[in-house]
Amino acid sequence: MHIGFSSMNTPQDPEPAVLARALEERGFESLWYGEHSHIPSAQKTPYPGGGEMPAPYRCMADPYVSLMAAAAVTTKLKLGTGIALVMERELFSQAITIATLDRLSNGRVIIGTGVGWNEEEFSNANPHPWNKRYAVMRETVAALKTLWSEDEPEYHGDFIDFDPVWCDPKPLQDGGPPIVYGAMGPLGIKHAAAWSDGWIPADIGLPEPRAQLAAFRQMVIDNGRDPDSVPVTVQAMLSPDLDMIRQYQDMGVVRVNIGVAVDMWDKPDQVMPMIDRYGDIIAKL
Repeated sequence: MHIGFSSMNTPQDPEPAVLARALEERGFESLWYGEHSHIPSAQKTPYPGGGEMPAPYRCMADPYVSLMAAAAVTTKLKLGTGIALVMERELFSQAITIATLDRLSNGRVIIGTGVGWNEEEFSNANPHPWNKRYAVMRETVAALKTLWSEDEPEYHGDFIDFDPVWCDPKPLQDGGPPIVYGAMGPLGIKHAAAWSDGWIPADIGLPEPRAQLAAFRQMVIDNGRDPDSVPVTVQAMLSPDLDMIRQYQDMGVVRVNIGVAVDMWDKPDQVMPMIDRYGDIIAKL
């Protein structure tokens, strides 16, 4: 069982280098930064958490630049995006950015991605229809993996189409970093089971978590895949204690990502005490 730390990565949070050092010293396995390049001020899409969208969403720093700063001061800490909006970046530039980060970090990158929740944000950055976003996501991931694994890659899909190109350097990890899928809705989970390198649900510690995990693993098997090749990372929305983490471990979850609660996102003084507290828990796992 691994413990990761997830941060909104705003100017109010500890700087990536400071945070990364503290995490590695306390035995955390990974650091995860999310992504919103912008938030439309004329927002129409309801915030999925209910109520008004928390203000830190408006000022999230670039995850890849921040993770490079974290990589520079650590040697073992894995570097995750949780989650990156890969459909909202230019494909080739993004492929090189991730490959560069993976090479300079000695192969420590994990790409967590998802379709996002804000339709206006998506529409500003992607020309394809919102109601086709899951299909666009599947092709975006497939195209990235092609760019990372072939000498003269080409891709011809319904939404992404390019003739042979040179797109180098390649990532250090063979075939590129694992791309794990953050999804909770039925269609997103179906996609995670079909093609992702892992699934990141938000707190499966809801009713019947064992049943949820069993159902997901069966979906993976139904797609002709080995469930062990699609590990589960729980994005903890609450602060799980040692007993809850051990329950996740018994369920076959490979990683729990923790972070300060939503109402503490703008209170950086809460971060280091939480890291210290979980450092003690990690020592007991």
